Amino acid sequence: MIVKPKVKGFICTTAHPTGCAQNVREQVDYVKRMGAFDGPKRALIIGASTGFGLASRISASFGSGAATIGVSYEKLPTEKKTATPGWYNTVAFDKLAHDEGLYSKSINGDAFSNEVKKATIELIKKDLGKIDLIIYSIASPRRTDPMTGITHSSVLKPTKESYSNKTIDFITGAMSQVTIEPAKEEEINNTVKVMGGEDWKLWLEALDKEDLLEEGAITIAYSYIGPELTFPVYRDGSIGRAKEHLEATAHELTDQLQNKGVKAYVSVNKALVTQASSAIPVVPLYISILYKIMKEKDIHEGCIEQMYRMYKDKIYIPLIESDAKGRIRLDDWEMRQDVQAEVDKIWNIVSEDNKNRYIDLDGYSQEFYKLFGFGIDGVDYDEDVDII
Repeated sequence: MIVKPKVKGFICTTAHPTGCAQNVREQVDYVKRMGAFDGPKRALIIGASTGFGLASRISASFGSGAATIGVSYEKLPTEKKTATPGWYNTVAFDKLAHDEGLYSKSINGDAFSNEVKKATIELIKKDLGKIDLIIYSIASPRRTDPMTGITHSSVLKPTKESYSNKTIDFITGAMSQVTIEPAKEEEINNTVKVMGGEDWKLWLEALDKEDLLEEGAITIAYSYIGPELTFPVYRDGSIGRAKEHLEATAHELTDQLQNKGVKAYVSVNKALVTQASSAIPVVPLYISILYKIMKEKDIHEGCIEQMYRMYKDKIYIPLIESDAKGRIRLDDWEMRQDVQAEVDKIWNIVSEDNKNRYIDLDGYSQEFYKLFGFGIDGVDYDEDVDII
């Protein structure tokens, strides 16, 4: 099959097997170039197939020689339809790891479910014994509570009042004004159920119950804060409430597991092009401005650069580097005063007429398509490929 990108809204409904594999290979090559570090040895990555989760797995495996188990929920290919990109990413990662003699096994299923937790626990018992790193990197729009069977859906809305600002359609390039009505209390609660720390805590409790946590193990969940510009729709919005819950959960877990010296952290990462961020109004325009500025200052990072830096410079050092609230700050370069001052300046003047001068929309678009294996150097997209 000749595979081309097909985009609906902010989702690409096709993925290119060869492109995804090459994208994974490029990330592996980056870690190899940067060199080894003394990090995790047996890692569980929950949400391991794309973005930060995939980069976390690659960095742990190829940077520290870690044995890894990855959990993700991806659609398999059929004869007429490609798999989701995470499926191809996982296949590629497993092959590259095995080729290097590294342990790597992957579980495909709903990480929110008791069944997947049980299967993962049995695999850890059988193959690894105990684990010293647990990464929680799930970005899902909905979650079925395993205790109640109720499915909760998240929303991306402000919580206080209607919010209006400019945004951009990264597919067409058209700028417009958007107004988002505030979330109802039920919608906020549902968003917390999906994107907060409840499932993270369930995973750690399940692992602890089976005595699978190594003494002094580290667990990390991912979050974002962003600038005041996006606060109404992000940090002060429904998703921000969920992230506050996530941060509170980190402290609860550290207290709860202190007898084993387990430490739980939230890593606040830099704004990047992901399927999730592409769905949030205003954010694509902010990222397009941010990319241009950070590239000009030579401080731009993608997922793999951030995760490698997190391990090597923030976590696996004599004293873990965190802020006053115990958060790891990988958004430190994004939130630099000089960077944000330029973002504010451009935000106030950018318009449909001058956008090409002030934003990196091409860079945003390239990163979006790259998520699905498209636009990767060295890949012939006119070639017939096996999608299964």
